[in-house]
Amino acid sequence: MDISSSNCKNSKFFGRHLNSIACKCVALVVISLVIRAALLPSITFSGFGRIEKKDLVFVHNRSLSVNSELGIRKDKFLEVPQIVWGLNNQKIAFARACLTARMLNRTLLMPSLSASLFYKEIDLLQPISLDKVFQFDKFNSLCAGFVQLARYSDVSNRTGVFELHKGSGRKWTIERDLDQLRHHTEDPIDGNEVIRIVGKNPFLWHDHWPVKDYAKVFECLVLVDEITNEADKVDSTLPLVPYVAVHMRIEIDWMIHCKKLEQRLNISQICSSKEEITEGVGNIMDLKTPTVVYLAVADSLLEDSSILNGWKEGLLPLEKKKLGVDGIYKKYPYLIQSAIDYEVCLRADVFVGNSFSTFSSLIVLERTQKMIKMGVTSSCGTNVRWSAYAYNILGESKGPRRWMTNMSDSSLHAISYGSNDISC
Repeated sequence: MDISSSNCKNSKFFGRHLNSIACKCVALVVISLVIRAALLPSITFSGFGRIEKKDLVFVHNRSLSVNSELGIRKDKFLEVPQIVWGLNNQKIAFARACLTARMLNRTLLMPSLSASLFYKEIDLLQPISLDKVFQFDKFNSLCAGFVQLARYSDVSNRTGVFELHKGSGRKWTIERDLDQLRHHTEDPIDGNEVIRIVGKNPFLWHDHWPVKDYAKVFECLVLVDEITNEADKVDSTLPLVPYVAVHMRIEIDWMIHCKKLEQRLNISQICSSKEEITEGVGNIMDLKTPTVVYLAVADSLLEDSSILNGWKEGLLPLEKKKLGVDGIYKKYPYLIQSAIDYEVCLRADVFVGNSFSTFSSLIVLERTQKMIKMGVTSSCGTNVRWSAYAYNILGESKGPRRWMTNMSDSSLHAISYGSNDISC
């Protein structure tokens, strides 16, 4: 008979007769389990494959982020710089900040957006709280278990703020950036209640996440009722349904930018003239006429009546001034105006845009998601609801190319910076 087993059987549990080393080890293990069971916070199970515990949400799907198995802590926060530039650049930057917070296993402190469209004059950026544009509680509800937002009032200030300085320049590679983030998931840095990222706009951060992760964040961004109601008013003025929305990029600053981009990338499928756009839309084979063509254009083009000329018979071009709704837009700063136009374009039966525009690209991404939910995995060669086209790329019958987002892309680069490699 094993001597240690005999001693264990003959000893009183936790008593003074534990003579063997083995018995003492067993006793210590049992004591630790009892204490752990007594002190462990209560755990409750909820829907969507999550286990909720105080200050923590466990996520079962490891593929969603680097640290998803650790959960999303509600008592550790990430702070990011003010988000700037165009509406959809800001949405991408916000999603990247959310996914960074997820990787660090932290809740994102609600960042400020920028109401105006200034690129260099920092004092003219007009910060606007994110919850003035998108619904805060709705975001947390839809993204529960994936990413979370918090208000600055949720911070207890138990510890100091740790500043994470983002690297920059050519030597700051995507690998170095990823290593830096991983380093900040470890103690003692991770012990800080707040990590504040200092440096450039999140849009310019390296991208470590697939399109599907970004799409999940975008799905959680629901406009506040005030903006949705204004979009309803614009929508209601359109005389015919269904309608086509065309994001027409022909303003002078865009044409200068896209010409330089074509030279740098050595391609010729970025810029499109007004004549090329009108001809292309008229050649869409599945377009039924008569129909309204809503032109989402920059304010600088509203005084140019020529944008309403040259359209194929049966197509009725209208823009916000012609519709008599420009007064709705003028009440708001740039960011809100863009959000209203985005919503009107998103609802259109057919959307036509430029594949090198983030505005167009995010609309197509959302429309692609809607198609996928309907069971449509490809719009190539078929006439389907939520169809989209890229007028800068030639398709069948000299019309614009059919366009769907590649949801299996490993990064958001094609959407952030544009691409002529679209799904159809």
